[in-house]
Amino acid sequence: MPISLSAKKSLRKSLKNSRDNVLFKTKLKLTVKKFLVKPTSDSLKEVYSILDKAVKKGIFHKNKTSRLKANYAKKVKNGTTATKAVVKKAVKKTKAAKSKSAKKM
Repeated sequence: MPISLSAKKSLRKSLKNSRDNVLFKTKLKLTVKKFLVKPTSDSLKEVYSILDKAVKKGIFHKNKTSRLKANYAKKVKNGTTATKAVVKKAVKKTKAAKSKSAKKM
C-alpha cells in the first residue's frame, strides 16, 4: 500500500483511469461489433468517431487507428458491391423465370 499522500493520490488516479479505459474499450468493441454485423456508412461514421476519441485519450496509437479505419472502410466498400451483385443476379433470375413462364403459355 502507498504511504505518502502523493502515492495514494497516484493510486486513486490510476485506478480511475484504468476503469475509464476499460469502459471506453468495451464501448468501442460493441460499436465495432454492431458495425461488422451490418457495415453501413452511418455505422462507419460512428466507428470513426469512437476511434478518433481513443487516439485523443491516448488509448490507441494514431497509426493503429488509421489501419483500423482503412480496414473498416474496405468492409463497407466490399459490402455495397456485394449487395449490388446479388441484386443484379436476383433480377436476372426473376426476368428469366418470367420469360420461361410466358413462353409456356
